[in-house]
Amino acid sequence: MLGFGDVWVFLAYFFSILAAVLCMVYGILNWNKGEEGEPRNVSQWRKDEMDMEKSID
Repeated sequence: MLGFGDVWVFLAYFFSILAAVLCMVYGILNWNKGEEGEPRNVSQWRKDEMDMEKSID
């Protein structure tokens, strides 16, 4: 089978490549997703900052 001495060696290569591909797909799908609790954009962040300053005063 493609010059591999054993089927287990082939499976090790196969799953290593599969894991790398799955990691790339996951990274592409979640590229610009923020963390939970993070404002979605700068205007939301500014609004939150203004609200905090008002509550302190």
